Amino acid sequence: MFDILSDISCSCDLVLTDRCWFEICAVSSKSRGIRDELKPTLCMICVVVCYFTSPVADMAPNMDLHSRFLQPVHKCDMALTDLLQEIQPDPWPVAQGKRPLRSTGAALSIAVGLLECTYPNTGGRIMMFIGGPGSQGPGQVVDDELKNPIRSHHAIEKDNARWMRKAMKHYEALANRSAQNGHVIDLYSCSLDQTGLHEMKFCCNYTGGHMILGDSFNTSLFKQTFQRVFAKDAQNEFKMAFNGNIEVKTSRELKISGCIGPCVSMNNKSAGVSEVEIGVSGTTQWKACGLYPNTTFAIYFEVVNQHNAPIPQGGRGMVQYITTYQHSAGQKRVRVTTVARNWVDASNAQHVAAGFDQEAAAVLMARMATFRAESDDGPDVLRWIDRTLIRLCQKFGEYNKDDPSSFRFNEIFTLYPQFMFHLRRSQFLQVFNNSPDETSYYRLTLCREDLTSCLTMIQPVLFSYSFNGPPEPVLLDTSSILPDRILLMDTFFHILIYHGETIALWRKEGYQNQPEYENFKQLLAAPVSDAQEILSVRFPMPRYIDTEHEGSQARFLLSKVNPSQTHNTALGYGAGVFGSEDAGTAVITDDVSLQVFMEHLKKLSVSPSS
Repeated sequence: MFDILSDISCSCDLVLTDRCWFEICAVSSKSRGIRDELKPTLCMICVVVCYFTSPVADMAPNMDLHSRFLQPVHKCDMALTDLLQEIQPDPWPVAQGKRPLRSTGAALSIAVGLLECTYPNTGGRIMMFIGGPGSQGPGQVVDDELKNPIRSHHAIEKDNARWMRKAMKHYEALANRSAQNGHVIDLYSCSLDQTGLHEMKFCCNYTGGHMILGDSFNTSLFKQTFQRVFAKDAQNEFKMAFNGNIEVKTSRELKISGCIGPCVSMNNKSAGVSEVEIGVSGTTQWKACGLYPNTTFAIYFEVVNQHNAPIPQGGRGMVQYITTYQHSAGQKRVRVTTVARNWVDASNAQHVAAGFDQEAAAVLMARMATFRAESDDGPDVLRWIDRTLIRLCQKFGEYNKDDPSSFRFNEIFTLYPQFMFHLRRSQFLQVFNNSPDETSYYRLTLCREDLTSCLTMIQPVLFSYSFNGPPEPVLLDTSSILPDRILLMDTFFHILIYHGETIALWRKEGYQNQPEYENFKQLLAAPVSDAQEILSVRFPMPRYIDTEHEGSQARFLLSKVNPSQTHNTALGYGAGVFGSEDAGTAVITDDVSLQVFMEHLKKLSVSPSS
């Protein structure tokens, strides 16, 4: 059962809190949007308001504080519906060249305080809908002058983001308060401009809340995504859990370096804590306020080499995960998972390689790199990835010294360098052409989704449709972009259908509408059907793109494929092959291809000086 917290909205320099329990007339409380309401003050105001606004004065002392601002949905359904229908755009005129005044930080502060006062240490959820950047009060990310743009990556790099640090401090404090009480904060941002998700990212990172980024609340993309928040399972229960607690226990040979995911530390410093810090470290317990079927956490361990007590060969290392959470039905549940792995001699590379999962390793490395990118410079993170990859190749590759052509990799490792190549080019580490809000959204999603989804984000999936046979997966390469093919690309955030030059020309001519070309009509429909199948189940719902050869949105495909054929090779020594039908499409870019990347990797791996 869902309980409804009071509807809170910000208008000019006021924050309005509507109470759903009052049946005689509409009642709302007003707070100054330029002031941050502290918890003691807010709790005192709530008690005073409950007494003086009671319909029957004699009943006021006995009426519960919770019922004033929090009601079961079946009791306040009508009142809540009326409140939502009566919400109007701010009537206060906005001067030319000015932004609307939004007290986003103050509104969120009051929502956190109300839930903190009424239901501490109990599962709860705050949903915040953001239509523009906060322009005044605590959490302000930009001023009201339109001539002053909101911060960009370039401004952040030059330390020219005036409001950023103060706003981040405000939202991080609110996120910590919510996390301590087991409350989730969801952020639903729909605007053509940035709204401040970069500063507010702590609210979702710390509490496990959803972060949704869109253009408008009226689009089907947002509406369908929001509906899936309330999806139910076979038992008619919401697919969400609250107020989780994750504890990890290990055998003495292992220590815990940290965790990367939507959680906060519970500061349980025990003997099992490693000195090597990765992610949220220094503890063996984490608070996870929001849990969902697709939520994952990356937990990193260190193997401890004790000289006086060496690791017994043939023994087993043990790891136990104890997860406690509040189910959406209200029960408290505990799940315990214990795993064991055999110890092998580290000097025997074949035994170590046999247990290597290159897909899991790629996701774990991607999360580490993303976590580092929040504080380190981009080039430093890329160099760290390169050094780690070179060390892996040197340890597990087979080669002759100073002979790159002799380098061989076991099939267990063959895909891993390819994952790292695409990770280096991804939007998680390359911020060019992305706003800080978009970067925060992408990175947050990578650090919580399951393995398959994360791999799709790192290296998108590409399918080819043609008259030659059924749909088939093809290489994410320029050679796959052919004139008589339709491509379906899944990047997790986008579902793109690309029509080759010949297919696009036939479609414009309308051949699919003629009975004798029924097979062409079926070919056009096949990728659309597969795309709809993906769209129907994914959360958050990806953006759907239908484009063609030389279409403006074909850039989404061209920016992801391996640039094995570029404008440089087309105009230079490779010009002859581009006349053939199966040559693919050249991409205008200065990025190196996967082939060049692997050649340099082999040279550095076989060199003793690397």
